Amino acid sequence: MNHEKILIKNERAGESYYRIKHPSGLTVYVMELPGFCGTSAMFGTKYGSMDAVFKTSEDSDFITVPDGIAHFLEHKLFENEDCQAYDLFAKTGASANAYTTFNRTEYYFDCTDNFEESLRILLDFVQKPYFTQESVDSEQGIIGQEIKMCEENPYRRVFFELLKAVYKNHPVRIDIPGTVESIKRIDAELLYRCYNTFYNLNNMVLSVAGNCRVDDVLRIADEMLAPSKDNGLISVLPDEPPEPAKKRIEVKMTVGVPLFAIGYKCEPCSGKEMLKNEYASAFLMSTLFGQTSEFFKKNSASGLINQSFETETDDGEGYFMNSATGESPDPDEVYRLMNLEIERARREGLSREEFEEFKRSSYGAQIRIFNDVSEVAEQMIRSHMAGFGAFDPVDVLAGLEFDDVASRLDRLLDPSRSAISIIMPNDRQKES
Repeated sequence: MNHEKILIKNERAGESYYRIKHPSGLTVYVMELPGFCGTSAMFGTKYGSMDAVFKTSEDSDFITVPDGIAHFLEHKLFENEDCQAYDLFAKTGASANAYTTFNRTEYYFDCTDNFEESLRILLDFVQKPYFTQESVDSEQGIIGQEIKMCEENPYRRVFFELLKAVYKNHPVRIDIPGTVESIKRIDAELLYRCYNTFYNLNNMVLSVAGNCRVDDVLRIADEMLAPSKDNGLISVLPDEPPEPAKKRIEVKMTVGVPLFAIGYKCEPCSGKEMLKNEYASAFLMSTLFGQTSEFFKKNSASGLINQSFETETDDGEGYFMNSATGESPDPDEVYRLMNLEIERARREGLSREEFEEFKRSSYGAQIRIFNDVSEVAEQMIRSHMAGFGAFDPVDVLAGLEFDDVASRLDRLLDPSRSAISIIMPNDRQKES
């Protein structure tokens, strides 16, 4: 079978990869790294917890499915009629797993030997759903326990309470496994419908990196993949207002010290603009609140915050949020001081020297990704689903300028679009 292989090179990274649109409809990425002893493969679909409202060209109208069904499907696919996929990988010596995010589901393995056999297992079990109502009922109990454990984890709870404060309508506000109530509405018929909709090969990606050859990957793909007709899938998200749903949420749990999560809601973006905003956010959060910042030094010395304090950026289709989480005897004071620090930066400006150091260290970290086959495979598949190329992070960083980052401060850290979530010890509770 003939394949149109597009070779994409990057001089900065010193690497190249192949992109192939397989006749089955699947998009395939392969980075050959012959000097490495291991290989990583990921088979993913652009289907996550956010995709609750959708239709195909064969549907007369949109369907709304229960929260948590994408995660439920991920669990069930490892189980086929005869055995567990984990048992098959154990025989090849590969380490396999899967995960579901807000916007994608990925199945993967890492191996040093028996790559071709492991790749056949991966492509086979993901394409062979097997659901019975009995097995679905059993899985509801298992995932129900997982959901309860998530709800009882204060560090996870404080973050998802923040998402509920920041987002009024966007489904990112709902935890990925759903709720105990929502998964009770899942049955075998609904699982098959969601599987046949989102696990269409035209909506999927295979990403392989390491000690492998592109022709071997494509030969196995030819064996394992049948042509799949594009089903015209459309997944929609609700409108989301620019302001947070509420400024403050406080709940009580069994914790020894109050926990907090502070979030700054930003305009959503995609493609290279998302990358630019991610790097600008990383610089802003690091220079203003990172562990070498004056903010951190002063407030950790006073005992207001401690080493648990950390920042991150969460983004995807329809959402973008910068946040800080940690422990504090007075979370509201942390929130107040963070907003004051942002106002100070607006007045006094940012440091060019700190930006140049950030750019150098971030660029080095991005180049080092190509020394890890798992990270390479992940970057290729994540980049595809986010709408940019696997080398774009390197190129965007190389072209990032101080003035461009400084001009984004007002958009990426706006106190008027912020909110706080607090977990207090059991003797106190408040929500507003």
